[in-house]
Amino acid sequence: MRRYSKAAETGRAASCLELAQEMYMDNPYAREVGHVVEAAGAATSAGVMEGHDVPPDVLTGVVHWLQKGGHSTIDRLNYFRRMASEGAAYCRNEGCEVVGQLKDFKVCPQCKTARYCGDACQKQDWTAGGHKEACGTSAARFGHRQ
Repeated sequence: MRRYSKAAETGRAASCLELAQEMYMDNPYAREVGHVVEAAGAATSAGVMEGHDVPPDVLTGVVHWLQKGGHSTIDRLNYFRRMASEGAAYCRNEGCEVVGQLKDFKVCPQCKTARYCGDACQKQDWTAGGHKEACGTSAARFGHRQ
């Protein structure tokens, strides 16, 4: 995720969009990296931020990165909201067909990037080696303890 931060800070449109979308979709690292203190005052007063199931400070960051990348704030926010509300199969366990809202899938406590529909899928994915390898790599890359 740090690569997004560096790229987004340069104003690269694709990186700013990816960081904004990851923040909106509740990626903890994106929210940490993309956090801004006060950047979207104009958007807030214009009512752009109403009707989103995202914390206001996160939405401020999302708007900041969208504007920095030159993206249409209203169009992109509406797109993000549609994606979040339609639901999808967010569980990382291969073969799991559970569909739901992103916020209903718990995040791996170690790497904070993989999501699971429940403990059974998380244990199965870890035991099968699917996430075990990537989790240690992600945690090491982001400076978290194993």
